[in-house]
Parts: sequence; structure tokens; C-alpha cells
Amino acid sequence: MTMDRTIVTTSHKPGPESQALAAEAAANLDSVLVDRQRKSLNQLRVENGIENVLVVNKNQLILHTPQGEYFFHPSMSIPRIKAIKQGKMDHMVAAMSLRSGFRVLDCTMGLGADAIVAAYAIGPDGDVTGIEAAPELALIVAKGLLNYRKGSAAGVEAMQRIRVVCGHYLEVLRKQRENSFDVVYFDPMFRVPRHKSSSMVPVRGIVNSEPLSEAAVAEALRVARLRVVLKDNEFSGEFERLGFKKVIGGKYSPVAYGIIEKQGTGI
Repeated sequence: MTMDRTIVTTSHKPGPESQALAAEAAANLDSVLVDRQRKSLNQLRVENGIENVLVVNKNQLILHTPQGEYFFHPSMSIPRIKAIKQGKMDHMVAAMSLRSGFRVLDCTMGLGADAIVAAYAIGPDGDVTGIEAAPELALIVAKGLLNYRKGSAAGVEAMQRIRVVCGHYLEVLRKQRENSFDVVYFDPMFRVPRHKSSSMVPVRGIVNSEPLSEAAVAEALRVARLRVVLKDNEFSGEFERLGFKKVIGGKYSPVAYGIIEKQGTGI
């Protein structure tokens, strides 16, 4: 089915590299590639009857939505990795009980920051797969993880080891073998948005905003060898609703992590 909410175009003076990447992006999204012809983004929106425009500028993908623009950036993963290097605790890493060589399935990859931190924590022998339902976001993050070169060598290497899968997490989970990942992780859209998370504002209209289902948690428990972890607002009621009895978090942060351990793992 052709995507009818996003078109692909280029900057005003695209080179061969930009044109090739734009054609690839349009094919990936099953979307329409529009010749820019020096038109404004608003003109393209009106002429094509859509809200979102994915602009290719050299090797960068920039998604323009009515709420703003988004392009890949590792965001909070950079200071978090720096803090881990300094011996400080990362609550997500602690909740997952990550160790070298672990296999992690991030069911709600979003902008990719948690997947990057997880990839760094488990090292080059580990494996992180990130699932993202929004095709535009999955494409931008996948290309960004592959091409990002700033920051520490260890952080860049961690990004390049993340495999991105576009799809709904429940459908992807159902295709996985039992105990095929050590940890399965969920960070769904909070039922009460955190307005300080400004990086999410431009993509709120395209990401999967449905509440996590009991069926998804059950599938995650089948797929996880050790534990399932849910990130949410400590006071949202989602932990209790979905059976996450053990909850950890920061003393001064509303964000918390619920844990369901597989019986007998003792980890």
C-alpha cells in the first residue's frame, strides 16, 4: 500500500548522491518522489495533499511535519554513555541487568537513544535489534545509526551494530523463537506526554501511540530468556495493569522501569 502521509523530495540543488538517496528513500517508504523545482515545503504539502515531507540533503534525511522537523541525532545517549564510562549507574542498563554479549530486543525503538546505550553496554559481542512501527522514523534512524561519525569511537561502533526492523512489535514478536533474546524492552509513548521531551514533538503524529497490550507482554515473556522491561511514568498505573511488580527508577525522576523476570533465572 502506498504511503499517503509523506512524500520524498530533495534540497533545492541536489547532487547525484542526494538524488540517489531520495529515490532509495521513496522506494523504501513506498512513497512518491517529488521534484523540488525550488518550491517551498508548504507548496509541496498543498499540491500533494499531504502533511509530511522527507527532505534528502546530501546524506541526511530530514522529516518535516506540522509539528517541526526531525533528523537523526543520538541525543541523550551521548551523556549517558559518558556517565557509564565514569562508573555511574544507568537505570535502564540496571533494569535490564545488561552484560557483555547479551541479545536485546527493543520493541519501541523510537529515536534510538535507549538502543544505542544498550548496544554500548553489551559490547561488540552483543546484539541489539530495534523495532519501529513508523516507516519514516525507522528509515531515518537506520540511516543515521549507520552514518553518524561524531563522538567517541565506542559510541559510533555501538550505533553501527544496531539492526533496525520496521514493523509493529506484536507482529515481530510473534515471529521470534522462544528465548531468542536475553531481554525484551518496551518504551511506549507515555499515556501522559512528557513535554520536556522536545525531540519527540515533531514525530508524535506518526509514531505508534497505542497503549502496550497484555498480549504483547505475554509474547515478550515467551521471547525473552531472562526478563522483560517496561519504561514508563512511575505513577501512570501501567506497571500494575500489565503485571510489572518490580519497579526501579531515579530518586528525582518520574521515569521508572518495571521488570518481569522469567522464573528460575535468578538474575
